[in-house]
Amino acid sequence: MHSRAAAASVTGQPAAAAAATRRLISPRRWTPPTAPADRGRTALTSRFTVARRLATGDHGPEDVAFDREGRVLTGLSDGSIVRLDPGTGARTVLGNTGGRPLGLAPSRDGSVLVCDHDRGLLHLDADGSVKVLVDTAAGRRLTFASNVAEGPDGTIWFTVSSRRWTVENYLGDVFEHSCTGMLIQHDLDGTVTVLHDDLKFANGLALAPDASHLLVAETSGYRVSRHWLTGPKAGTLEPFVENLAGAPDNISLGNDGLVWVAIAAPRNALFDRLLPLPGLLRVLLWNLPQALRPKPAPVAWVMAFDLSGHTVHDLRTDDGSYGFATSVAEHEGTVVAGSIAEDDIVVLMPPAPHGLS
Repeated sequence: MHSRAAAASVTGQPAAAAAATRRLISPRRWTPPTAPADRGRTALTSRFTVARRLATGDHGPEDVAFDREGRVLTGLSDGSIVRLDPGTGARTVLGNTGGRPLGLAPSRDGSVLVCDHDRGLLHLDADGSVKVLVDTAAGRRLTFASNVAEGPDGTIWFTVSSRRWTVENYLGDVFEHSCTGMLIQHDLDGTVTVLHDDLKFANGLALAPDASHLLVAETSGYRVSRHWLTGPKAGTLEPFVENLAGAPDNISLGNDGLVWVAIAAPRNALFDRLLPLPGLLRVLLWNLPQALRPKPAPVAWVMAFDLSGHTVHDLRTDDGSYGFATSVAEHEGTVVAGSIAEDDIVVLMPPAPHGLS
């Protein structure tokens, strides 16, 4: 898995820090499912075609979300939360978290909920003020809060990608396969409950239209999982879509009723072969100079699934027009994508029905 892997050369990492962290991984063995053959390319794959670009004003729009008016929200590397009109490109700065915002979602009261890597789960009010909702869980200070969803009653759920690694050194978690991702619930009375603490790099998060379950991207597990909130399976986790051909990053529910999933990078065959083997092999690979490590194939890739988990759209390009999409969202036929490695958000050409071109 290489969630945001291709962004490593863009986001960068100080050489001294890289040297220090390369020696610290404690690999866990895992046997991934055999990567699927790309049987669906002819029938389902369409071009990831950029219609126009929306300038954000800074770098790294890691997540994208539509508000009720169809405007795009994103967070940037300078801490800004901005709102963009997808038609005109008009840009409004809503506030600044003082950290590194990642996933975000419009709240039911018109404010914005933000997962900030440095500060935890935040509430950005309409006046630009920032309130910390959760900065500790299970007795530990949070880092790497990743994505967030809110229920109709104000319950908030959010993910934490790793309890061992930071976004600057996220590849350590990839190589280690730490399985320390979390799904956390924040109730109206302030109660914080860890629902799962063993997820494979928990990432994107979306609430089902009937609020019966949450969908959680497990980037290192090549799958999107379903956590049941109601019914006889309440509290349990099961696959929604699994054995993906790439690493799922942020996800969103479009008003087309589809679950949109950004695929940050294709799976790497060599890395998959190393995962079930003794960890020393990954330690050796981790200690190689970055230039000698396996590189993910450069591709911008998003998918959409119906609520039964069947593929509806599969949009890809390797033409360099956009790199390594880490988020995607749809609103009334407009599809936008963001990337931690880019400066701009892109509006995509509408996909053909069922991915057929």
